[in-house]
Amino acid sequence: MPCYSFEGLIPVIHPTAYVHPTAVLIGDVIVGPGVYVAPLASLRGDFGRLILEEGSNLQDHCMMHGYSDADTIVQAHGHIGHGAILHGCTIGRNALVGMNSVVMDGAVIGPDSIVAAMSFVKVGFQGQPRQLLAGSPARVVRAVTDADLDWKNMGTQEYQALVGRCTRSLREAEPLREVEAGRPRLKGVTDLGTVRQDRLPAKARTVGAPT
Repeated sequence: MPCYSFEGLIPVIHPTAYVHPTAVLIGDVIVGPGVYVAPLASLRGDFGRLILEEGSNLQDHCMMHGYSDADTIVQAHGHIGHGAILHGCTIGRNALVGMNSVVMDGAVIGPDSIVAAMSFVKVGFQGQPRQLLAGSPARVVRAVTDADLDWKNMGTQEYQALVGRCTRSLREAEPLREVEAGRPRLKGVTDLGTVRQDRLPAKARTVGAPT
């Protein structure tokens, strides 16, 4: 993978993490145990420190960056959806940031909270546990329910399992010329893949699915 030392600081990747070969890691980056980093993610630790704690995931096209003397942190089991931008912020334990959302400097997303897809969290926002945030600027819509958390946790479990699945089986390959007979379908490790849109928890369709 593209991994670069910067002014003597070399990224750290725990041996149980999976980082896709197309992700880019620069400088002061710390990837913890069981973390999944997806294709084309960018972690640019040339100012502040970037930390992905145990069991978290950073999905395709996500960007992490920050300012000097500040950490950008995704705490344990944090779930960062496709295309999200995290800049100098803290994502609390077991929180979800939806696809294409932006979380700005000094913002803190509380544990077990959900940031809806395409939301903008302003500089310095200080969240509390189990808040559902949505909009631009993002505002607290309601409390996160147990059903919301169950739905979020299924998605996070899929990414935690994907660490091992990718380590064992992801290989560069030449494409086939045609679809083979009896081509199998991939399955996850939870029931998430069988959940229909009309059966998602209340407000979930505005949040953006955890995968």
